[in-house]
Amino acid sequence: MQDLTQANEKYKGDALLQKVYTTDFLTKKKKKNKGEVPQYYVEGNHEAIISPEIFDQVQILMQAREPGKNRNSCVSIFSSKIKCGDCGSWYGSKVWHSNDKYRKIIWQCNHKFDGGEKCTTPHLEEETIKQLFIKALNILGEERNLIIAGFEEIKDTAFATEGLESEAEVLTSEVNTVAELIQRCIDENARVAQDQTEYEKRYDALVQRFDAARTKLDGTQAAITKRQAQRQMMENFIEVLRSLPEQVDIFDEGTWYAMCDHITVYSKNDIRVTFQNGMEIRV
Repeated sequence: MQDLTQANEKYKGDALLQKVYTTDFLTKKKKKNKGEVPQYYVEGNHEAIISPEIFDQVQILMQAREPGKNRNSCVSIFSSKIKCGDCGSWYGSKVWHSNDKYRKIIWQCNHKFDGGEKCTTPHLEEETIKQLFIKALNILGEERNLIIAGFEEIKDTAFATEGLESEAEVLTSEVNTVAELIQRCIDENARVAQDQTEYEKRYDALVQRFDAARTKLDGTQAAITKRQAQRQMMENFIEVLRSLPEQVDIFDEGTWYAMCDHITVYSKNDIRVTFQNGMEIRV
């Protein structure tokens, strides 16, 4: 059974205009819109049946289940975390001695043996990666009080979204207003015979106005989401940093995910751990 919240935007209080369109203004014949004419998405058009938050979570989950490039991958905790200092590519895992007692997994630059100039960065064993992270984590822990104090001081200004949210409200109002004008324009043309050249000019002008507002709104909403995600990431980082023991001796996956942004390998003696707060520590 298809999830209704995935199929119908009306459940979260929004509306998609021009799902159908008039093909003959005299007979009023209509046709399902399959891309022949533009569609317009209006937010907050009516009272929601379910919360927009739940609706959007369903969309994310459904998208994650789809096969293809957007499908979630959990190959390893080190995937897309180890970067080659020579070419900037990510390290990938390789199995050595797969059929004997010396079997082990190593990580090396995915382009190490591509055509052209070879990367000189060394491979790393998984235990080595863990120990490098633990070493950097203990160095970071020595500065925890300064890091925490600095975050508390700037968090309300660095991650503020009030200005962006006010801008989004104005743009949402503009999008909804213009979408309504477009619908009225279409309806009027369907009811009343008029000069189609003038109609198309008016229609095109409204569409351009709608597209401009929609583009700005999308950008503003993306900026809000990014800033909120950055704050959440930093709050998680600080929470884990607070809870770290004075001396870390054991590798923990949760700490790795919360604290490490990536590791860059330049040479055997120059490996740097970059943490989620931007600090880089050479280990």
